[in-house]
Amino acid sequence: MNKLAALKAIFTEMDSALVAYSGGIDSTLVAKVAWDVLGDRALAVTADSPSLMPEDLEDAKVQAAEIGITHEIVNTHEMDNPNYTSNPANRCYFCKSELHDTLKPLALERGYPYVVDGVNADDLGDYRPGIQAAKERGARSPLAEIGITKLEVREISRSLGLPWWDKPSQPCLSSRFPYGEAITPEKLQRVARGERYLRQLGLRNLRVRSAGDTARIELPPNDIQAFVAATDLPTLVAAFQNYGFTYVTLDLEGYRSGKLNQELSQQPPLVESR
Repeated sequence: MNKLAALKAIFTEMDSALVAYSGGIDSTLVAKVAWDVLGDRALAVTADSPSLMPEDLEDAKVQAAEIGITHEIVNTHEMDNPNYTSNPANRCYFCKSELHDTLKPLALERGYPYVVDGVNADDLGDYRPGIQAAKERGARSPLAEIGITKLEVREISRSLGLPWWDKPSQPCLSSRFPYGEAITPEKLQRVARGERYLRQLGLRNLRVRSAGDTARIELPPNDIQAFVAATDLPTLVAAFQNYGFTYVTLDLEGYRSGKLNQELSQQPPLVESR
């Protein structure tokens, strides 16, 4: 049995399912297959909060409509939790706790026995404390259960004709801050505005990391020279300063997913997760 067939088999065994749907490529594939197998017995739910860019929420709406799955939006309030906003290394634990503490009661109320997410097999090899929070609340991760990697998510999505199969990963905006730096709605907004500015220049795979008053732009290494040559840097700096940054830098190492995790050994102890 190939992995797509195995993914479908998981949903065949379910009477119905609620998909924790961010609009990213992983959870969108899960939503697509859930819809293909379960039809109206599948529901996709997106959590809206200050750490989600409005563009990403709009993408989630468009993709759900194209798939055909019923899509709802709920508000989550992780920003009310100081364990989250203080930004410890296990910040994602508190984010996913809030998410699944919202989704699980909704699923039970609506009669969905399963909550499923888009965690893939590669995620299990990275530091992802949010996975623990989801498991504690009974969520299932069909992609990880089957061993589907990120590359395979893209391959399967492409084979299904999903036009966003090569969409760059877009974790929440809180991931742009070094652990230990407090997160505020204002800081999230200025990061969002910076990334929006760069996307309007035609860039796709990027990050604006925020450390204090400094914005550090990360681009794929092969794009750095062309970016410097083609960009009006004084105009860019002025725009970022207008957003609230004092300094604007370019990371010469380039973009690398999970880069901030390399600093974990230098961080204060984790906030207790339980």
